[in-house]
Amino acid sequence: MQQPHVPTRGGTGDGTAPGTAAPAPAPASGAARVLVVDDDATVAEVVAGYLGRAGYLVDRADDGPTALARAAAHWPDLVVLDLMLPGMDGLEVCRRLRARAPVPVVMLTARGDEDDRILGLEVGADDYVTKPFSPRELVLRVQSVLRRTRPGADSGPLAAAGLTVDPAARRATKDDVELALTLREFDLLAFFLRHPGRAYSREDLMREVWGWDFGDLSTVTVHVRRLRGKVEDDPARPRLIQTVWGVGYRFDPSGREEVA
Repeated sequence: MQQPHVPTRGGTGDGTAPGTAAPAPAPASGAARVLVVDDDATVAEVVAGYLGRAGYLVDRADDGPTALARAAAHWPDLVVLDLMLPGMDGLEVCRRLRARAPVPVVMLTARGDEDDRILGLEVGADDYVTKPFSPRELVLRVQSVLRRTRPGADSGPLAAAGLTVDPAARRATKDDVELALTLREFDLLAFFLRHPGRAYSREDLMREVWGWDFGDLSTVTVHVRRLRGKVEDDPARPRLIQTVWGVGYRFDPSGREEVA
């Protein structure tokens, strides 16, 4: 059965008229708080409705300044953030949120251009969804991102090449200096430290780190580049996260220089 889609303007995409979405049940105690930021009232209402029915506590904002104010009043566990906002765009909102504290961000964009998606990832978005999209898919993306903020069974501290990662505390350091990593950068580094010396394709990393069986592989490329910028002494000549030509990437704790 074909999934419903939310248009950028107009109907709700799930068969209900604008403004008539079914009320969401009350969220459970301790439910994750999600801030939905979109200037399209219809899209925001549908997204908030689906997230509410999935058990999340949802706040809404229709512009950048309001989003920052709502986040300051009740810090969210995750932000669903439209790229195209009036006055202050989603990229600037993401920068300002991240300047205050780490928070997972799922970016929404009506643009199909790859450069826009990559730009969102470059400023620290953990995921993105292109409009029109399936609200159910968005909920699954939110669930995937939030699930990775919680330590699992494989959460023991990791260390190699001057890097340490504590999954339980969500803390990473290089030479005892704390690293400012996004959610996905942290997970990617932890995965590399768990599996030193083995080459992984971008498809492997997308499946193992992002939990997706398909998606835009440039997401992996951007995150590897960003992570190198934070853990390598010289990101232009990476020694730890190495490119394996024709395959993907390998973490080499010995720090030997790549051979072209």
